[in-house]
Amino acid sequence: MKFERLIRAAVRSITKNRMRSFLTMLGIIIGVGAVIALVAIGQGASADIESQIDALGTNLIMIRSGSSYRGGVSRGAGSLQTLSMEDVEELRKRAALLDYVSPDITAGVQAIAMEKNWATQIHGVSVNYPFIRNWVIKSGNFFSEQDVRGRRKVAVLGDRVAKEIFGERDPIGARIRINKVPFTVVGTLKEKGDAMMGDQDDLILAPSTTVLYRLSDGKTVRSILASAKENAPMEAVESEIRDILRDTHRLKAADEDDFQIRSQTEILERVTGVTNTMTMLLGAIAAVSLLVGGIGIMNIMLVSVTERTREIGIRMAVGARSSDILVQFLVEAVILSLVGGFIGILVGLGLGVGISRLINTGLIVDPVITVIAVVFSAAVGVFFGFYPARKASLLNPIEALHYE
Repeated sequence: MKFERLIRAAVRSITKNRMRSFLTMLGIIIGVGAVIALVAIGQGASADIESQIDALGTNLIMIRSGSSYRGGVSRGAGSLQTLSMEDVEELRKRAALLDYVSPDITAGVQAIAMEKNWATQIHGVSVNYPFIRNWVIKSGNFFSEQDVRGRRKVAVLGDRVAKEIFGERDPIGARIRINKVPFTVVGTLKEKGDAMMGDQDDLILAPSTTVLYRLSDGKTVRSILASAKENAPMEAVESEIRDILRDTHRLKAADEDDFQIRSQTEILERVTGVTNTMTMLLGAIAAVSLLVGGIGIMNIMLVSVTERTREIGIRMAVGARSSDILVQFLVEAVILSLVGGFIGILVGLGLGVGISRLINTGLIVDPVITVIAVVFSAAVGVFFGFYPARKASLLNPIEALHYE
């Protein structure tokens, strides 16, 4: 029997029993759809996280007060305040692999102006902070080195703060009270959006000296941000920073670091590793439903073989060989799996778009994953369709003709 005739016979059998064919394909549709949707959402979320990390700054390095140890137990990063403005100055003077260095002195504050009250965070930073964090000035100017040295009460507002307090009005030159301390607004920042650490636009930037002595305790620098020179090996950069800070802190060779260094590359690698693992896990879970769909194909095709016993007997009686019957049922299984796979792709794309909009994340459809899902669905059809096809091909023609 020619292969074209086998395909036509398989198609006729499938279309003749549409509900049974749909139920047979349902498991494959769900499996392929789940694989496409979950992997696309996982990869989209991973890309979103990578872009958020990139938005933190260029070659960003974060230095925080290290863990304090008591009884051999770590009390967590920042539990012991060990960084100071002296560390910032030493890094500026001695670190050959750093472009920019800035303290980051943070405090939760209440900002009041124009009869509006807004809770936010203020960051005491240096004039090169925008270069470290890739900030762009939207209006006005950033504060100057003279403002830092003079501890002047000037502020640059994040886009969210500016809109919440001033609305559509121009805030440049306006007075704003921050924890009851009057500041003058000299600039606003261009919108940057959300990141891993929250809304990047919900902040106020001010001279580090002003925040340190007017809104903080006058000595605590919680963290230092730096930007490495382009193409500088990150391991060498971290080693240089570690050597300078250990020297400044007068730590002995046997002493633990009393600070922690985290690079943008390290953060990206860790987060990417986690998201990739989650994507693979979600894909594997979804792939299980493909196997369940394969079992469904086998069960329903076994029922089909039983229902079509007389048909099989007649085909054998008019000259069909066992191999012809085997191939016919295998072709039916593969066609059902492939059609189910293609429908599953459409379902997966629809689910992916809907879920990504619901949870506000990206969606990346990988053509390779799509092809693999379809090929795998065909393989499932062959694997789980073989036993029913084999059973059909081994029927005794005489017994089959007498089957009621």
